[in-house]
Amino acid sequence: MTRTAAPVTAAPATSAPAPTPPRVRSAAWFTVPFLLAYGLFFAWPAVYGLWTSFTDANLTGHGGAFIGFANYAEAFTDPDMWSALGNTLFFTVITTVPLVVVALIMALLVATGLPGQWIYRLSFFAPYLLASAVVAALWFWIYQPSGGLATAVFTGLGVTGEIGWLTDADVAMWSIAITTVWWTVGFNFLLYLAAIQTIPDHLYEAAALDGAGALRRTWSITLPMLSRTTGLIVLLQVLASLKVFDQIYLMTSGGPDGATRSTIEYVYDTAFTGYRLGHAAGVSVIFFALIILVSLVRTLRTSREG
Repeated sequence: MTRTAAPVTAAPATSAPAPTPPRVRSAAWFTVPFLLAYGLFFAWPAVYGLWTSFTDANLTGHGGAFIGFANYAEAFTDPDMWSALGNTLFFTVITTVPLVVVALIMALLVATGLPGQWIYRLSFFAPYLLASAVVAALWFWIYQPSGGLATAVFTGLGVTGEIGWLTDADVAMWSIAITTVWWTVGFNFLLYLAAIQTIPDHLYEAAALDGAGALRRTWSITLPMLSRTTGLIVLLQVLASLKVFDQIYLMTSGGPDGATRSTIEYVYDTAFTGYRLGHAAGVSVIFFALIILVSLVRTLRTSREG
């Protein structure tokens, strides 16, 4: 019997890539305005600032010659820059802790179901809506050595003598930190409150059936469930505190004797008072690298925890 050979099937030809649907092409055009704005107001200034950091450009229009890493070398040996960076780090430490702890306590108090919650939410969040100039003017009056509210409170507590809230080098940074906490804690409070409301009720109900009290439920359920939110708040607060400028500039202008001068104010003074744009750009790049490093450390830690 003759065996019939099986037909040979040719290998399928590689299909050409599918054309982009017209709807996708049309949607891509809607990103053009954003890309133009991004390039004009972020990408180009960043590239230009990086280039300026390698030149001796100044605000008078002269200079601009390439000088390599001279600005960076000068920055790392400038005691004023290190002093400003130390002030910035100190401010970051003394504000981040209370801005996290106070915001958490405020959110827990509101989440307990107190009557008139909208009043607490409004009063806790309202200061965050104020402009920096308004906050600075308000607290500048509160910190007046004679007749100010802060002085009146301490006098009522039996503390005699004038306190240089904004003129004493040992007190000024703490005064600005208190102002900052009062002003910005409402944002962190809102984040915590939103996170608390996403915790399932059945966890608390099961814990209550097991005999856990309110404090135990908070410690064993609420706080662990808020760990990711706490990490986010800490990162956002550290970045915001590192970039502090407005309230310090408006209330003390970096004084007394540079005790409250932040890194951003040092860059501002170098560029617009000392007219040294190149040196200011170099310090800005160094400070930007520090902020990127802080963000990367937190991001890597979060990815490992996840």
